[in-house]
Amino acid sequence: MLLLRLGFLDIDFLDLIDIGLVAFLLYQVYFLIKGSIASRVFLGYLLVYGIYLIVRALGMELLSTILGQFMEIGVLALVVIFQPEIRRFLIFVGRSTNLQQYPILHRIFNQKSEKQSNWELQPVIDAVKKLAATRTGALIVIKKEDPLKRYIESGDALDAQLSRALLLAIFQKNGPLHDGAVIISDHRIKAARCMLPISENPDLPAILGFRHRAAIGLSEHSDAAVIVVSEERGEISMATEGGELHRHLPIHELQNQLVDYLRQR
Repeated sequence: MLLLRLGFLDIDFLDLIDIGLVAFLLYQVYFLIKGSIASRVFLGYLLVYGIYLIVRALGMELLSTILGQFMEIGVLALVVIFQPEIRRFLIFVGRSTNLQQYPILHRIFNQKSEKQSNWELQPVIDAVKKLAATRTGALIVIKKEDPLKRYIESGDALDAQLSRALLLAIFQKNGPLHDGAVIISDHRIKAARCMLPISENPDLPAILGFRHRAAIGLSEHSDAAVIVVSEERGEISMATEGGELHRHLPIHELQNQLVDYLRQR
């Protein structure tokens, strides 16, 4: 059914739905990558694509051919550049389906969520409190749903029972495992001295050091919770999915935010 005619364009109801869905999709993609260097690449690609559509509509054959070749290669380049963001987008779509609303599937998925929400966080909280009091730098990653396999494999495998004493020993100054991050999963310390990706967000404050940028970097690529203890100020921070950094956290506030975040789906 024809709704509107603009010059040579005929717009019907399906066209409006199509435009609305594309706009929503672009907004969601930009929301996932905003604040990172990938957002500028994305906007630049959209600008080039817009120019390509204009020159093709105007019949500028040479420029259309050049830009057309660039667009074809650009698609492959975008897949490589946006690999983490594509993964996050697919995770977002998967979570949005909320399969747990069905009783049978709820029983299946609920086993995992109960296992994850019931494991004790107290050793982490106690260790962080001591580390902050002694101004001992630390980087602690707590797995949520993403497996973090590549980051675990980048460090020294431990697979040890989680305890306050072991965390304090790992982050002891001048110790062999002090540098890098500890990754915790299912109440076990999977690995220490793990390498995390450094955030490339140009808008981060200059005061943030290596540990904070590594925490934000991992939170841009996964849904893990990353606790940071500043060596200079003894400040406690936590990075969560999407590059969100919560700074100047009192120990009780850290515990509340950590428990709430890990229980979110």
